[in-house]
Amino acid sequence: MKIQDDVLAGLIDINSKVLDVGCGDGNLLLYLKKNKRIDGRGLEINQKNVQECLAKGLAVVEGDAEKDLVNYPNQSFDIAILNQAIQQFYEPRKVLNELLRIAKQAIITIPNFGYWKVRLNLLVTGTMPVTKTLPHSWYDTPNLHMSSIKDFYNLCSLDNINVIKSISISSNKISDITSNNLEIKNLVSELGVFVVSK
Repeated sequence: MKIQDDVLAGLIDINSKVLDVGCGDGNLLLYLKKNKRIDGRGLEINQKNVQECLAKGLAVVEGDAEKDLVNYPNQSFDIAILNQAIQQFYEPRKVLNELLRIAKQAIITIPNFGYWKVRLNLLVTGTMPVTKTLPHSWYDTPNLHMSSIKDFYNLCSLDNINVIKSISISSNKISDITSNNLEIKNLVSELGVFVVSK
């Protein structure tokens, strides 16, 4: 498992009802099912990934979060997970607010475009960076909205979303993000993990 999956698992209570949006091949859902005994569901846009999830015995449906989250009832999950996908939506703000309508809390992870190596690469080379957490060239990236940890905090403030916990992941090191260290964490974090609620 990836280190961010370990972090996510640590944020989820045993026996929680979980929706993993953009669940990919289902490995995180499967891990949570086995180790946290969750009642897990997945929503995934890629048909091949959906088939892989179903082969693992997971309850995953094919769908597009931007269109299909409206079909879920209010507060039908304890936790909704959106792992490194919010930047891929045309309307990330809408998706975030939909997640918080259908779940009591959401766990959002983002690749941090404010990370110092990303900034330095752009400054030195004059081209969009390709890194471990941003592995695509500008012309084939699924990322539509580049943001930083600070940008995500600002969006939460704008929409009256409570940031319950925020975590920095960089070079397999994990630490908390607070209002006192936000500027430095925005610079040194490869990934940001946020637990949010309305």
